[in-house]
Amino acid sequence: MTEAILLVGGKGTRLRPLTVNTPKPMVPAAGVPFLTHQLARAKAAGVEHIVLATSYLAEVFEPYFGDGSALGLRLEYVTEEEPLGTGGAIRNVASRLDSGPDDPVLIFNGDILTGLDIPALVAMHETTGADVSLHLTRVPDPRAFGLVPTDDTGRVTAFLEKPQTPEEIVTDQINAGAYVFRRSVIDTIPEGRPVSVERETFPGLLARGAHLQGMVDSTYWLDLGTPQAFVRGSADLVLGRAPSPAVPGRCGDRLVLPSARVAADAKLTGGTVVCEGATVAPGARVDGSVVLAGAVVEEGAVVSSSLIGARARVGARTTLASAVIGDGATVGPDNELRAGARVWCDAVLPAGAVRFSSDQ
Repeated sequence: MTEAILLVGGKGTRLRPLTVNTPKPMVPAAGVPFLTHQLARAKAAGVEHIVLATSYLAEVFEPYFGDGSALGLRLEYVTEEEPLGTGGAIRNVASRLDSGPDDPVLIFNGDILTGLDIPALVAMHETTGADVSLHLTRVPDPRAFGLVPTDDTGRVTAFLEKPQTPEEIVTDQINAGAYVFRRSVIDTIPEGRPVSVERETFPGLLARGAHLQGMVDSTYWLDLGTPQAFVRGSADLVLGRAPSPAVPGRCGDRLVLPSARVAADAKLTGGTVVCEGATVAPGARVDGSVVLAGAVVEEGAVVSSSLIGARARVGARTTLASAVIGDGATVGPDNELRAGARVWCDAVLPAGAVRFSSDQ
């Protein structure tokens, strides 16, 4: 299998303010744009040609990755003028594929970090003769996902979108966002209008008697759609818990890129990454967090499970816990931001403006 479609058109609304200036797949995780990890894993699995289905901030992708030759890939870019959904995006790029009608085409989402065995999914697709094969994973609480029950042979029997009642939760298997399509099936998706593969394409194929096969792969899997998940995914890449050949350094408790400056007595733990040109000052402690390019963490600041945007500044003695600081923002000294707090891009928070009492 030599071709893939990568869906990177989403607006990343849940990740704002990080996605105000940067599309979600281009937000750095473990020191490089998250998309780099996906491309590198696809390359390692034998994929040679990838078409990127872009929409939001589409102009960012090609200047960074070019034709893909630096990664040993051939990349093409197709931009949606209007958002077309997952199915519409797949159909919109079909003309760029070189595959024959019965050839497999890998399709994956630009916000999933996974250890999926890609060759195994393709092999199962080919040996079962499926029209579409889906990567499935098991989760403890499936209510936020689409359930995909299968029979004893792994054949998909239904698609149940985000069930809520106990009676509706008939399996813990969910759609994990990676598929192999028979090339000819892509041409059956309606052209020029929004289409959801989850709500329209897959149920429609099933109703018409198509063969949809599921492969449960319970290796590492994480949807990076929220700031907390994104920070965790980046830390897991640095720690080596999530596999990627694109991590720019050795896995360990921290990753400091070459042009970053970290004081000798600053403490970096839990898979923290400090990106290009960023500074961590004396006495600062940063745990399981992402400090993006050019950001500054001042003396004595304590940062945990947080994401600090490019060129942002975290003041002396400020505490961040599960917080997001937008690009160019300034959080003055002696502040305390916790529990999902977000500071917008270029905002300025004065010294001591936000504090939590000890009983909160």
